[in-house]
Amino acid sequence: MRTVDLIHRKRDGEELASEEIEYLVDGYTRGDIPDYQLAAFLMAVYFSGMSDREVSAMTELMVNSGSTVDLSSIPGVKVDKHSTGGVGDKTSLIASPLAASAGVVVPMIAGRALGHTGGTLDKLESIPGFRTDLSIDEFRGLLAEYQLAFIGQTPEIAPADSKFYALRDATATVESIPLIATSIMAKKLAVGLDALVLDVKVGSGAFVKKQVDARRLAQMMVGIGRRMDRRVQALITDMNQPLGYAIGNALEVMEVSQTLQNAGPADLTRISLELAARMIYLGKITKTLDEARELAQAKLLDGSGYNKFKEVIAAQGGNPQVLDRFELLPNATGAQEITTARGGYVSGIDAELIGQASSMIGAGRNTKEDSIDPAVGVILEVKVGQKIDAGSILCRIYYTAEEHLEEAAELVEDAFKISQQPVDERDLILEVVS
Repeated sequence: MRTVDLIHRKRDGEELASEEIEYLVDGYTRGDIPDYQLAAFLMAVYFSGMSDREVSAMTELMVNSGSTVDLSSIPGVKVDKHSTGGVGDKTSLIASPLAASAGVVVPMIAGRALGHTGGTLDKLESIPGFRTDLSIDEFRGLLAEYQLAFIGQTPEIAPADSKFYALRDATATVESIPLIATSIMAKKLAVGLDALVLDVKVGSGAFVKKQVDARRLAQMMVGIGRRMDRRVQALITDMNQPLGYAIGNALEVMEVSQTLQNAGPADLTRISLELAARMIYLGKITKTLDEARELAQAKLLDGSGYNKFKEVIAAQGGNPQVLDRFELLPNATGAQEITTARGGYVSGIDAELIGQASSMIGAGRNTKEDSIDPAVGVILEVKVGQKIDAGSILCRIYYTAEEHLEEAAELVEDAFKISQQPVDERDLILEVVS
């Protein structure tokens, strides 16, 4: 078997056999196949795609490339939640504590920000003292005690995926639907999950821009789960404007606190409750999804989700008082208001431009080696559909250095579209795939 022949066949749109995919995955993970050949294979996949059978085979091989986390000793159904990445998307920090407070065991394997999209680990690490570098034994112990723990991908979990992802990032193949599906599902299925809830973002602020592609990605991931005997449901949700009002790590933790106290933005609250409800339902806590929705709402209103998050923050070394006293979080040293010269209706807020501006002043990273400033970001003052007057404040940029501030402000200004006519409200949840 020769690597060049497999590249040639995939370039021409042929389906590879499981043993051929095994040859590529194992060979690259061991270092037998050089970067330049696998890069050619990834680009061939980007243009030619992969069949469902190929995607399932690659996912299983990536799972088995390292250790799997056995959670069978912990009572209860294990359900995780994953978002494909968006701007202002802090739903993991809301839905997970709500589901855990309802009795679901939530082993949350989280990722970091890359490009214009935020990362759950970075948000958590803006909390002073919070540890995400847990050992597997620590992770397992916290889950047994609190039903919820947050951890990053360790070197033992799906190491083939880590190698593939690093090369995808360097070869402009991150957006490939089959490669996204295998990467997400490999990380999740390497942990002893029974079920998974997916939030597939689509729009300007997402990696996937078209709904037809988001549907294909959702169907592919649900299919992988089904073939590997896991229950998976996916929501396809709108990411054309940022979710909530806060974009930036510590700023988003503040908004998480407000939302868990039932004082958060309507869009963020709605989608977080729906994700939590589906986690509760797949966790077999309730018999119907409607009962799960009622339970998620109850856990929000009685403060159970809020208290659960505080417990987990303390258990992972953080200061839970940050949810009550925002001055304990990293705070920016400067703020700049962005105003509008004309009145009308907000017809669009380009989430990608807002995300790029936030990243530019330090809230995100362009490579995995970049450091993040947890204090900086953007807070919106308006949302799509809102009527505004000339001179109204559209948002505030919070910064600690002025190096890229002017350029970021220009991006933010370009993100807002003002119309003279009212605009129709967009659906937040576009489709459900299960």
